[in-house]
Amino acid sequence: MQAKIPGGVYKVVWLLQNAGFRTFIVGGSVRDLLLARAPQDWDVATDAKPEDVLKIFPDSIYENAFGTVGVKVPASEITEGASDDKTEIVEVTTFRKEGKYSDQRHPDEVVFTKNIEEDLSRRDFTINAVALSVNNKEQEIIDPFGGQEDLRRKIIRAVGEPDKRFKEDALRLMRAVRFACQLGFEVEKGTAKAIKDNSKLLEAIAKERVRDEFVKIIMSDRAKRGVEELEKFGLLQSIIPELREGIGVGQNKHHIYTVWEHNLRAMDYAVGKKYSLEIRLASLLHDVGKPRTKGGDGLNSTFYGHEIVGARMTRKILERLHFSNEAIEKIYTLVRYHLFYYNVGEVTEAGVRRFIQRAGAENIDDLLKVREGDRIGSGVPKAVPYKLRHLQFMIEKVRTDPVSPKMLKTNGNELMELLKIQPSPRVGYILAALLEEVLDDPSKNTKEYLENRAGELNNLGEEELKKMGSVAKEKKNEFESGVEEEIKRKFHV
Repeated sequence: MQAKIPGGVYKVVWLLQNAGFRTFIVGGSVRDLLLARAPQDWDVATDAKPEDVLKIFPDSIYENAFGTVGVKVPASEITEGASDDKTEIVEVTTFRKEGKYSDQRHPDEVVFTKNIEEDLSRRDFTINAVALSVNNKEQEIIDPFGGQEDLRRKIIRAVGEPDKRFKEDALRLMRAVRFACQLGFEVEKGTAKAIKDNSKLLEAIAKERVRDEFVKIIMSDRAKRGVEELEKFGLLQSIIPELREGIGVGQNKHHIYTVWEHNLRAMDYAVGKKYSLEIRLASLLHDVGKPRTKGGDGLNSTFYGHEIVGARMTRKILERLHFSNEAIEKIYTLVRYHLFYYNVGEVTEAGVRRFIQRAGAENIDDLLKVREGDRIGSGVPKAVPYKLRHLQFMIEKVRTDPVSPKMLKTNGNELMELLKIQPSPRVGYILAALLEEVLDDPSKNTKEYLENRAGELNNLGEEELKKMGSVAKEKKNEFESGVEEEIKRKFHV
């Protein structure tokens, strides 16, 4: 193999070698080169100690106890077309061997060594335990554990004793699944058995680390297979046990798959469309509440309120995995409102505006994408039938209409000054009532009309204003549920 090494990486290697240190490109970067894939990260191993590396590259980052120095390299010397004023990091790590892992994640101690083979022996899988020697443009592969052969055979195999590897670092349990679904490989038999035997060790891993590996699986092209293998190896129980509740749970006559299969197929549709992480996760979790809301059995079983229960479950799942608040709110909303009802001629433009108000204008397009996956996951042939296309037309028609208090031609401060009232819930009641009128008729969104109407509303008693709010709430439900009994009769949801 004669791999093309970016100039910035080659320069790091050459400067270390020129200072008298043995230096190799290692790990995933070599694996990707052997697979003719562009490496995402570059890792270098050397017998230079961290202090030696810092002398050669003084403007580096060294903030760990594992002998890894982050050498800054101009991005343009790593990635073609990258900006000259940006930098990338080449991780340079001293050859090391590791002792006991008390926490199933980090070694209790790190001992530096002079031997590249010993350094490779501590790595997780054979395909990552390969080094590339680059010396005066001459290249040589160091592969003591058969990583090249495993790449050829397309298998994920632990270095040395699988049981020992996973007890050292339990996150490797998920990494095996992640590499398998990213690369389209199979997990070798002995390694697979060790994953099952040690699956409960994943409980000891920080949820942030579990989340990061899970996200990589979900963002791979084989995410459905990845989730299936997490279940097969007993790992899903430590990640999203709620998802497992749908295994073997039959649905009604509008579904040909179990809840578990339906959720996976919905997500698989989102993956095939290259949709975002939030849409993929919402598709996977959109019916997570069905097992807890199932009524009856067989073709006429029901799942009333599963979108509400599922949204609450989704929030807890994502909070437990320490997703960002922004992602949690987005995915919660997509699950909460995925079960919207829309029939041509039954739902008014005002109903569509109210639905946009409830779900958020920023979520509407993604909500439709989740609905597409929901349909395909139910076994129907069309992701976007006429009804959904008509809804898209209606949304475009009203998209610029006012749908939130911020879009009104007046605001709370102006109303308090106009009506000579102090900050209080009353101001909110008046704004809510004004918004409801504008949702029904956007032409009323003028400063003159709203101020005159606010004066009239201010003459009403507190209870009457509150009552207007509850009537508004009933109107908001039009698009979400339609005529409830009609939905129940037609769709058994």
